[in-house]
Order: sequence, then C-alpha cells, then structure tokens
Amino acid sequence: MPTPEFILSLREKIGHDPLWLPGVKAVVHRHDGALLLVKRADNGRWTLPAGIMEPGEEPAATAVREVLEETGVEVRVERLAGIGTTDPVTYPNGDQAQYLDVVFACHYLSGQARVNDDENTEVAWFHDADRPVLPPKHQRAVDWARDQDRAACFLG
Repeated sequence: MPTPEFILSLREKIGHDPLWLPGVKAVVHRHDGALLLVKRADNGRWTLPAGIMEPGEEPAATAVREVLEETGVEVRVERLAGIGTTDPVTYPNGDQAQYLDVVFACHYLSGQARVNDDENTEVAWFHDADRPVLPPKHQRAVDWARDQDRAACFLG
C-alpha cells in the first residue's frame, strides 16, 4: 500500500522532518512452525510484515490488514507480544520517521503467501534452519512472540 493519505497531508506541512507514528509488526507462524517474511522493495531486507496504524484503527486490526495487504495471507492475532520503539529511519525520499512498535503474535488462517503490494519484492515462509538474518528489532519481535509463557514485553 502506498503512503497513507494522512501522512502525505502531514508531510505537506512538515516536509521531511521527523514524524512519530504508531506501527505494528506481525509475527505470523504457520502450524508447522514456519515464519512469514517479506523482502522489502526499498532496502532489499527480509522483515516481518509491518505497517502504520490508520487514524482510529485498532492495533490488532492493523496487523491483520497489513499482513493481508502485503502477503495475501489471512491471520488471527493471538496475543500482544510486546511494545517498544523502532530506530529512527530516513527513507530514500528524505522523509524521517520513528515508530511506536506494537508487536503481535499471529497464527496463519488461510491464503497463499505471495507479493500482494508494491512494498515488497518477495514473500515466503521460513523455518529456522533456512531463515534469513533479520534486522535486530525484527528479531526482537520474533523472540518476544515465541516466548508464549511470558507476558508481553515492555522496555523501560
């Protein structure tokens, strides 16, 4: 999905200045333990499906929507895995942002994993033995989601 309209409107006013935004990451596991990953078009890195919350949208609904938009896969949010922040990012167009990172553990329901938008160039399921190295905050999200006996993680 392209940049949400509310962000484009904000960018008209603030230019490339840093923007603090709410975002979600979805750690999606299949019944066989495989993890759903996307390969980002902007930087070529494998990551978890993730996205920006729309104004008024519930965080869990954002996770379900983003996974479907990016991968064609339908999921059920099982639990909150943790909340943290991302590192500041500067996009190729110069826009700067940092995100509140709401991480959800999700379970695969249906759908064939595929590239379903222009944000990613590949979508695939990976088992640990063949999984690419993830950026640190994405790996942190996977670790949080896998620890089912622990309450949601909060850093402080």
